[in-house]
Amino acid sequence: MPCVHYKFRSKLTHDTVLFEGLQITVTELKRQIMKRERLKLCDLQISSAQTNEEYTDDEALVPNNTSVIIRRIPAVGLKSTNKRFVIRQPEASRGSSQTQQVGDSSPVSLDQLLKTENLAEANASEEDKLKAVMYQSSLCYYSSSDAMKLLGLLPPNYICFRCGIPGHHIKNCPSTWDNSFAPRKRIQKCAGIPRSFLVEVDDPDRKGVMMDSSGKYVIPVMDAEAYAIVKKEKPPFSPQHEPSSPSSSSSDPVPAALLCRICKDLLTDAVMIPCCSTSSCDECIRTCLLESDGHLCPTCRQSDVSPDALTANTVLRQEVNHFRNGTRSLRPNHSRRSRSPIQQSSSKRRRDVRENHSHSRSPLNRNTDQKRPRH
Repeated sequence: MPCVHYKFRSKLTHDTVLFEGLQITVTELKRQIMKRERLKLCDLQISSAQTNEEYTDDEALVPNNTSVIIRRIPAVGLKSTNKRFVIRQPEASRGSSQTQQVGDSSPVSLDQLLKTENLAEANASEEDKLKAVMYQSSLCYYSSSDAMKLLGLLPPNYICFRCGIPGHHIKNCPSTWDNSFAPRKRIQKCAGIPRSFLVEVDDPDRKGVMMDSSGKYVIPVMDAEAYAIVKKEKPPFSPQHEPSSPSSSSSDPVPAALLCRICKDLLTDAVMIPCCSTSSCDECIRTCLLESDGHLCPTCRQSDVSPDALTANTVLRQEVNHFRNGTRSLRPNHSRRSRSPIQQSSSKRRRDVRENHSHSRSPLNRNTDQKRPRH
């Protein structure tokens, strides 16, 4: 529970005063100390134990877990403040009661309603009363550090994060209860970036803009150069063109064996149809079979050809890959036909010599040679 530690100058030990909330006023602290110590006909002088600063204002707030030093002083010559210890009525409640006494028919404004304690008897609308209840219920949850910050002066470069206007704290922003107000866009702080790498700009809506410690809008130099170069984006679902290779250029035309019979272009995923054993692109032949009446073959016009009966032509697919990569290889039958007559005769001669040599080394032929009579 929140408390304040106090000690008289003539004592060595500290005592504790418990209260509700996160801070207590000097008037309430004096009243509880006098009630706890059973003091009469005297006044108390309270000062901070850390800074020895005296609390002269009775409405000053003492944060939680604060240590103070108490000194008893005579009440002669001072204003009678003991009445305030016994009966403490806030100025807001007195003002609200006076307002209601002067004219009960006049409605209470929202600013006065936020400071009114008895909201049930206040002459205001139910919506304003609900706003006042929500506002007053959140006051006791402010931390002591935030409360101390609100008491001091704001820095000269402080800008409200809600409305973007300097001069007031975000907790006291006048647009808090304005439902039609649209909060401004949060801007990222540039922390850890040297000033030499930043460029100051005037437009807060610029892409990649950030805010420095002085409240100016800046953008990194590298980001500014990158945003200046406009990148051309391709439209969605656009066909991706494959990079042209030396073999697929106009100087090297596509062979007729690698052309599709339907689209007249280079084969893509070549498949073979079982009826006439012709090869075409997988997508082309399937589209023709599905769009035709009775699944007609586009080459031999045979009906009832199922697309599931198509088989992949691995040989043509390899040839297409070799053609695209520029490493097309000759087929074995083509290499045999391209031999010259001299190469064919020399290979035949080597084959005959190999057969004669193997025939002479056979054991059966060696025995027959030994049995032959010599003349």
